[in-house]
Amino acid sequence: MTATTSLHPLDDALALTPGAADIFTGRTTAPYWNMVGPFGGITAATLLQAVMQHPARLGEPLSMTVNYAGAIAEGAFEVQATPLRTNRSTQHWSITLRQIGKDGAPQVMTSATAVTAARRNTWSATDLPMPRVPAPEACAQVEQAIAVQWVNRYAMRPVTGMPPARWDGAEGDSLSQLWVRDTPGRTLDFPALAALCDVFYPRVWRRRALQVPAGTVSMTAYFHAGSELLAQTGAGWLLAQARGQEFRNGFFDQTAQLWNAAGQMLATSHQIVYYKE
Repeated sequence: MTATTSLHPLDDALALTPGAADIFTGRTTAPYWNMVGPFGGITAATLLQAVMQHPARLGEPLSMTVNYAGAIAEGAFEVQATPLRTNRSTQHWSITLRQIGKDGAPQVMTSATAVTAARRNTWSATDLPMPRVPAPEACAQVEQAIAVQWVNRYAMRPVTGMPPARWDGAEGDSLSQLWVRDTPGRTLDFPALAALCDVFYPRVWRRRALQVPAGTVSMTAYFHAGSELLAQTGAGWLLAQARGQEFRNGFFDQTAQLWNAAGQMLATSHQIVYYKE
């Protein structure tokens, strides 16, 4: 893992070096380490960063689906970001992250698709306004549910849906709401927003009050904000809300929304997550 640098931890983790056509190289970093590999949000952010750095990119991120095929090992990796088709207002991407396996051959650890788009000023509205919740200053920072490095990269102030006080199997609802932002503070951009879409602890823990093994299989993020709105949001707090919808046969889905403090929807996301009994 990398040594400490003067860069913000997120910028250090997102550092990619361009190589051959469509190829970028990077490496894992300690501050975003999870249980058996990097935090899934930082992996999504890294893949999106390759698109953002690509010289052929059209417009800004509109959507992204990340499929976590295997645990990324500590060390170097290669990202390939390829524009598959470019239309007048949208561009479609295929992205893969590879590492050298034990057999010496490159293996796909994560795959993704993304769409970038040239946004236009049009009529806009929301059917899901930000919930009425206490301000972040009225909510206390609490101890994190899991002792892993990546949770220290975020300031989190829960509103409701904290991790269970007792892991006793008592079933409840799966809703969580929290104020969250990068720490140290950092102006919001698309890779940072992609990572924040995965900031929630597993919904099955909340629903069952059992700390069972769980991991994201696939996550889709929809970016409703453009770069101008992200810049206006700056390093401010975001309200992040997530709930599970169906828990069945070892998998559950999660839907999530993120608003800035002004109540503007920035992103929504959906996940399918694996869990054990």
